[in-house]
Amino acid sequence: MDNVRSLGKMLEEVAKKQKKKQAILFENREVSYRELDENANKIANGLKSLGIIKGDRVALMMPNIPDFIYAFFAIQKLGAVAVPFNTMYKGREIIHILNDCGARAIITMTNFANLINEVREDVPTLEHVILTGQRTMVFVTPDNTVNVQMVVGKKTFESGDDAFRVVGEILIDTFKQFGVETWYKHRGGVRVGGKKLATVLVSEVENLVVINVVAFLGPLHTDDFFRVIWVSPEVKDKVMEPMTSVEEETGTLPSIDEFKTKLLTSLKARLGVDAEEGQLKRDELFGYEKTLALARKTQ
Repeated sequence: MDNVRSLGKMLEEVAKKQKKKQAILFENREVSYRELDENANKIANGLKSLGIIKGDRVALMMPNIPDFIYAFFAIQKLGAVAVPFNTMYKGREIIHILNDCGARAIITMTNFANLINEVREDVPTLEHVILTGQRTMVFVTPDNTVNVQMVVGKKTFESGDDAFRVVGEILIDTFKQFGVETWYKHRGGVRVGGKKLATVLVSEVENLVVINVVAFLGPLHTDDFFRVIWVSPEVKDKVMEPMTSVEEETGTLPSIDEFKTKLLTSLKARLGVDAEEGQLKRDELFGYEKTLALARKTQ
């Protein structure tokens, strides 16, 4: 048994003994050894289904998030070779690394998809681009964006991944009612082509799931923000990505009430639930306030 394979085995053995003990603490969320091993197995099975075998190189272009750890151990379980590199790298640097190692696949953030697609023709060995969650700025303006928060019981969805998927599909249906054809991949952003039209954030608090959706109804003007908050061009290029809005796609700016009505229609059709305005219930208020407190703590 070689060293690469033993890392995957080591995680399996530790997970059997430690199970519910904390393996990762990220943004106030604990991940147990069992969860870590289960997530690594899911990714390993996915890579195996793509034909990734022992000795294959799989590149990792991700920041320090749990997804990186899941993917790293998944690669070890297959006996493949992980090739992590800096998320700040650009075209020529990425091309050199991928060609130098002969990567058959790369696992990266959703907001790096366009960057990888731009260099893909120059990397003949690269067969698969696998996308996970995003790491980017989310802009909200009173006139052109709508922010929707939903607090539901965990039993509403099979898992956090299921919550992302279902909410993404609800948003796709909502935007179709405005005449906008969109697509959604696992987690993160609802897009028109390569441009983001909405973003989805899901967090689990106690027995609740808190879902936040930011949808772009009109054009976003970010120049004012960057006049006040200076960001180097290199960093700005990484955290910003092409965005669009309902108005830019259709020529019509919908009102927040119009969007709310169509979203609730899609929500009822998919989940069979009615939403009504009013004060938050005790559990909902708890979930909202705890999420808000965590957000403030990370600012």
